[in-house]
Amino acid sequence: MGGSNPKAVMATAITGLVLGVISAVTSLSMATYFARRIITPEHEKKDNVEILAVGEGSVTLRAEPHTVAAGHYGLWLDHGSGHARLGSVLQADTSAKRSSEHTVTREVLGIDAGDLAPGPARWNAYFYCGTPQSALGLAYEDVLVRSDIGDLPAWRVRPEDDDGRWAILIHGRSARREETLRAVPVLHRLGFTCLVPMYRNDDGAPASIDGRYNLGLSEWRDVEAAIRYAALHGARDIALIGWSMGAGIVLQTLDRSAMSGSVDRVVLDGPVIDWGDVISYHAEVNKLPPLIDGLAKVLLARRVTRRLVGIAEPIDIGVTNWVSRAQEVRHPVLLIHSVTDDVVPHGPSTELAAARPDVVQLALWEEALHCREWNTDPQRWEQLVSDFLGPKTAAQVSPGAESVAVPR
Repeated sequence: MGGSNPKAVMATAITGLVLGVISAVTSLSMATYFARRIITPEHEKKDNVEILAVGEGSVTLRAEPHTVAAGHYGLWLDHGSGHARLGSVLQADTSAKRSSEHTVTREVLGIDAGDLAPGPARWNAYFYCGTPQSALGLAYEDVLVRSDIGDLPAWRVRPEDDDGRWAILIHGRSARREETLRAVPVLHRLGFTCLVPMYRNDDGAPASIDGRYNLGLSEWRDVEAAIRYAALHGARDIALIGWSMGAGIVLQTLDRSAMSGSVDRVVLDGPVIDWGDVISYHAEVNKLPPLIDGLAKVLLARRVTRRLVGIAEPIDIGVTNWVSRAQEVRHPVLLIHSVTDDVVPHGPSTELAAARPDVVQLALWEEALHCREWNTDPQRWEQLVSDFLGPKTAAQVSPGAESVAVPR
């Protein structure tokens, strides 16, 4: 029998080593890119809608999952300087053989600014644009909330009769404050003073040292600052309302802030209950191997790799899992989530509600994309919020009631 060729064995070994190194480097690069995408603010958004024709009170668009969705939405026009509000689907044409040629015609409810004309535009899931005054006809004040990161711009909308009930509204990841405007009318009718602050790394707010999101693990300080502002300006009880990542920030605030005792109730829409679940979902959607998903989480969590992903402090994904931390939830919470949420899966919301039925109320939508429950059924959304936040109580309107304490 002939012996093995030493040179061939060595070549095979070297080839295997090189391929292993290349595979490791490739995996690390993919995981780093994926991790950076998660924590990097996206203020410059591209147009994602094509306006094909404009009729009398209608507009025809290229059909996409978001453009054919039921409900009321908006269109950013002229690279964000213009805006139109859209209503129901009037007609959907799917007769073309290619899905890329399918169209949908929607009702035009109004044009707030700019020209509605054929060409590119960007979908606006908020429906509203502008300020509380321009969008809702409600008088407001521009105020500043002092946080450790600096002064945060905020809107303050007072009710007709101010009895000290405040609601602080926290928008989602890379969103604008307009996202929260959908909730202001019902809160205004309930007698809440609405405070709508920016938080660190928003476009127009102070940036953190690294300019990256911390997935709620630093942003909670900005919500704490908003609670303190409300307390110093006469709040007797405070509701926190958060959308998507804003909901995750609210949960961290309740856990970490000395001001959490000032909070009475919490409403969370399309909430990030577990960042680990959200990250895994998007890894799967983007067809990334499980190795990349796991490695990205390790890169975010380890101090030795924080510079690789561009963060000043590690992000412990585990502490954002409120399913595993269900017994630590202390405040009454209304969770609003859609089973067809395409960004934040509803599974963790369902699990949290099942684990803590004593304090968590879950309202599921059967058909709505991410944080668009109000858009598809505003009457139901507003009734749920109204019932949950409840009527004013004697203690809340008593002249002798104490204001909430403000830790110094």
